[in-house]
Amino acid sequence: MSDQSDQALDPEDRKLLTLARSTRARNGVPEGAAVRDETGRTYVAGSVELASLKLSALRTAVAMAVASGAQSLEAAAVVTEAELIPAADLSAVQDLSGQAVTVLLAGPDGNLRATVSAR
Repeated sequence: MSDQSDQALDPEDRKLLTLARSTRARNGVPEGAAVRDETGRTYVAGSVELASLKLSALRTAVAMAVASGAQSLEAAAVVTEAELIPAADLSAVQDLSGQAVTVLLAGPDGNLRATVSAR
């Protein structure tokens, strides 16, 4: 995990953070996530908490990408109060991408906290 300045972000990565943050706020969920597939399409999701189903926002976004036919991922972003991205979430990203993928971790204010490699 490494720290990274918001100013150094690629505009497409900044877009992922913005989408994740807005989904979290709009849906009133603990986490928001966005992923970008190999064609540049984005998939956005919030965490899911039902009596019989609990999914993190990142795993939900990965599932949406898979269900829509994505073959791999280029990048991902998570907006949460948590300090770390769970290993299971990073594994889901790596399972779809098949390679190291950058996952951005930001706080609820949208400020980038860390850049993590899902591998």
